[in-house]
Amino acid sequence: MGSTEVPVVVPSPEIPAVNEGSTAIAPAPDSKPKKKICCACPDTKRLRDECVVEHGEAACTKWIEAHKRCLRAEGFNV
Repeated sequence: MGSTEVPVVVPSPEIPAVNEGSTAIAPAPDSKPKKKICCACPDTKRLRDECVVEHGEAACTKWIEAHKRCLRAEGFNV
């Protein structure tokens, strides 16, 4: 009747596998930022700055790291 073999899916080399825990995609190493660092990621910058002013740098690592991830996604090496 029919074959009982199950097809095996092999990821294509052109399409990178996605890690479930990864939220940011690293830019290509030769890509240049499109903005100045002071103008990139205004939302995370504002949250980071407000937290540091109100609670101190030690209490704001979550927002500091979120801003760094955003800057890296924009092409900055931080």
